[in-house]
Amino acid sequence: MPARLSSDRGGDRSPSSKVDSGYVSGTSSEDRTPEIYFTTPHLTFLNRQLQNLEPQGTLIRSPLSIKPVPNIRSLFAEILQWAITTLPSLFQTTSFGLTGLVTIDMLSKMKVPRPQVVDLIFFDTFHHFPETLALIDGVRKRYPHLNIHVYKPEGIETADEFARKHGEKLWETNDMLYDWVAKVEPAQRAYRELQVYAILTGRRRSQGGKRGDLRVLDVDEAGLIKINPLANWTFKQVRDYIKDNNVPYNELLDRGYKSVGDWHSTKPIADGEDERAGRWQGQSKTECGIHNPRSKFAQFLKEQEKKDET
Repeated sequence: MPARLSSDRGGDRSPSSKVDSGYVSGTSSEDRTPEIYFTTPHLTFLNRQLQNLEPQGTLIRSPLSIKPVPNIRSLFAEILQWAITTLPSLFQTTSFGLTGLVTIDMLSKMKVPRPQVVDLIFFDTFHHFPETLALIDGVRKRYPHLNIHVYKPEGIETADEFARKHGEKLWETNDMLYDWVAKVEPAQRAYRELQVYAILTGRRRSQGGKRGDLRVLDVDEAGLIKINPLANWTFKQVRDYIKDNNVPYNELLDRGYKSVGDWHSTKPIADGEDERAGRWQGQSKTECGIHNPRSKFAQFLKEQEKKDET
């Protein structure tokens, strides 16, 4: 991955170590995507600035648009605008939850020109609800310009094939292996094949769990830049945007679901429960694996390989 995080404040002035600027090109060729360097102080500064961009309802005129954008939250658009104009090879990963849908709708209103258009990446685990898959069709119709890259478990095309290869309930017999096969490996393959440098995510602090101290901008241990443009928003603010802009959404939301993942690990929640309380009920787990440290899965795969050899 091209993004690098360093605590260096600029002591080394060699061409390959110009991290004091926060951004350098890894090559003089304009055809190559530039490398990005964030010093620790720079990353802290950016998060402090972006953190203060709270959602507001107002009209804006985006530099990327030829008309005013009606009925949108201007400061959220500023975060997106910053990401689009600053970060090369930017994609949006989404399972078409409410937050991701807000981002899709906002980007459609900004009239972003090519090559700055943000493509979507969707991970088809073969275990999504039928309502989720139906929503994807609805999103394609509403936003026909969207380019959606669909990644599946490697070498598998159907849920039946998945079960034959890994057993009927891999998520119960080996949860870590399920996350790796269904989500993490496809994600790493997508980032590699599409040359993804940065992603927009749908994570918010109000979702709780490990997301409670979420920053707007982060860099993972592999160098992937993650922008969480709605980190400051509450569920109500997200839902209000969906209603105000008539954005298509998963009909499971009207049946008590607030966070929707795979059908086998998602349940509706009661009033007053945390937004993601319906995910992995009865387990200490709060993330599906995509946003967990990659080293965690590297260690797991080593242990799995040893186990298979015995």
